[in-house]
Amino acid sequence: MERMPSALPDGEPVPQDGALPPAALAGTAPLGFYLHVPYCATRCGYCDFNTYTATELRGTGGVLASRDNYADTLAEEVRLARKVLGDDPRRVRTVFVGGGTPTLLAADDLVRMLAVIRDEFGLADDAEITTEANPESVDPAYLSTLREGGFNRISFGMQSARQHVLKVLDRTHTPGRPEACVAEARAAGFDHVNLDLIYGTPGESDDDWRASLDAAVGAGPDHVSAYALIVEEGTQLARRIRRGEVPMTDDDEHADRYLIAEETLSAAGFQWYEVSNWAASEAGRCLHNELYWRGADWWGAGPGAHSHVGGVRWWNVKHPGAYAAALAEGRSPGAGREVLADEDRRVERILLELRLRDGCPLGLLKEQGLAASRRALADGLLDPGPYEEGRAVLTLRGRLLADAVVRDLVD
Repeated sequence: MERMPSALPDGEPVPQDGALPPAALAGTAPLGFYLHVPYCATRCGYCDFNTYTATELRGTGGVLASRDNYADTLAEEVRLARKVLGDDPRRVRTVFVGGGTPTLLAADDLVRMLAVIRDEFGLADDAEITTEANPESVDPAYLSTLREGGFNRISFGMQSARQHVLKVLDRTHTPGRPEACVAEARAAGFDHVNLDLIYGTPGESDDDWRASLDAAVGAGPDHVSAYALIVEEGTQLARRIRRGEVPMTDDDEHADRYLIAEETLSAAGFQWYEVSNWAASEAGRCLHNELYWRGADWWGAGPGAHSHVGGVRWWNVKHPGAYAAALAEGRSPGAGREVLADEDRRVERILLELRLRDGCPLGLLKEQGLAASRRALADGLLDPGPYEEGRAVLTLRGRLLADAVVRDLVD
């Protein structure tokens, strides 16, 4: 599940032409593209992402903020990427279209966005091409257009199989529709289908969560993502909890739900490969997210999108109108950037790779981190087998406490 945060960090200015330092242009890591579609029909109560409804955009950018010409606007940033990366010979390994709700755009628009990447960079022979989709915004014809246009992986936002849980989340699709979407995607020729689930919604019971997992597994995807609900300040859900309208779940409930997920998904033949992600096979893993977790290179196009190339990270202006205006004027839409020092990259590797089934090399740890890893091993948070081979790999108990383990190991 790819998501753009609603807040942007500080950083140094991005050159108007988007130019990168020469040292960043010598990369050999896999190259991916993330395409952010910032539009939603309605705003979900838990949403803190960089997304906009038609009402929120009215009068704040006019035609520049419109989704009608968004595909053409985003294509301009892809062409800018080609100029910035120069004669970089890498063909694109992954493309991920996220949001927002990408499938609010016409299917032909998504296909055209992919086509400009193919034209400017070329796609690897085995490129993974994914879009997120709202279950109520696609039908068989839409899915067939995507598949014929080159998309080979799709991720549906299921969240829950229970109507009362969906209502708390302000999700508008009906129970059963995501499962039907999986069948429609398979019929359209998609080999790889993901269902996104959320656990810990106020009012959700263990039985509700089991029902959601059973429904997801029964639909026949080859990938399931399960995320604990994070109640962000400033959201409608946070205000409802503060007013006492709905209860708040706690960390113990989240842990119980995670254990239920692991039990159910493992029994169904899924294997975890990242703390919140399970795949039915090696081929079912999300390669695009693995680019992030393994520190490869990607260009994020769209309002608020983040990029990383050769140790330089930057992020775009948030508002669709400001984003489109910058590109129309021939400027980079970048709002700020930072050049990562070696220590920054070391810490990020630990933060991200420890969440993976392969874990992170113990060689990344400093003296205090190594001491912390030995304590984690003794406490049953790290797997002794990989540890003897020089890797820190979380046990099931360690996954429940992953954030705390990571904090200790980065010291």
